Amino acid sequence: MKTDFTLSNGNLVPAIGLGTFRIEDQSVAANTVRAAIEAGYRHIDTAAIYGNEEGVGRGLIDSGINRKDIFLTTKIWNDELRNGRIREAFAESLERLKVDYIDLLLVHWPTGKYTEYWSVFEELYDEGLVKNIGVSNFTMRMLDELLPLCRVKPVINQVELHPLFTQKPLLKYCDSKEISLTAWSGFMVGELLKNTELLKLAEKYGKTAAQIILRWNYQNGVINIPKSTNPERIKENFRIFDFKIEFDDLKHIDSLNQNLRKGPNPENFDF
Repeated sequence: MKTDFTLSNGNLVPAIGLGTFRIEDQSVAANTVRAAIEAGYRHIDTAAIYGNEEGVGRGLIDSGINRKDIFLTTKIWNDELRNGRIREAFAESLERLKVDYIDLLLVHWPTGKYTEYWSVFEELYDEGLVKNIGVSNFTMRMLDELLPLCRVKPVINQVELHPLFTQKPLLKYCDSKEISLTAWSGFMVGELLKNTELLKLAEKYGKTAAQIILRWNYQNGVINIPKSTNPERIKENFRIFDFKIEFDDLKHIDSLNQNLRKGPNPENFDF
């Protein structure tokens, strides 16, 4: 059972992780991380702007898991990117998380002169403080600008991706550049869990709509980071490795695409 994907630099990333967006209470964040680790998760995704790095770090410590067995992602927020505070912000994240390195550090949004500040991410990578570096919410146009200037290229692009916004052109492009995609808002904040077509497939496979979406991503080579604070739902979301969606059903899910974003457009966001 393959539960990891191999990144372009040869490092492994667990195919499913715990997303922690909008888990703002530190105690809830700690309990959620601990529950996820108990359920088998080894990939935790957070960000400075989520305001929960302290709780995430506490959950990692309380779980008793060896640090080397966890793939931990965090992100540098837009204000810090624009103001040239990448190293300072990174050090603050390390302190809040109570760790001495990060497995994946992401540019949270393509703000400011990302072609200039990427070099700081490369330096952190060279110094061993970060095992992998990547971007989030980058379009093909933005990657076309960034990649020619990279000494160390991003291994991951974390983007909004779900059955109503399948991002097939971006997925094909990133495959050609050996950049893995991670899907955020995979359930469209729960809206897709009521989708009639996905519920039909869930019934066919004896799974939930959430598991169908997560497995669809997995079979497309896309990393999942579903968010939940419910211990049973956390366990449920992890159970996607014991079935396979048939080819025709994968294509049917693809056909649901409406190029419909739930979140901001990276080309015109204002924060």
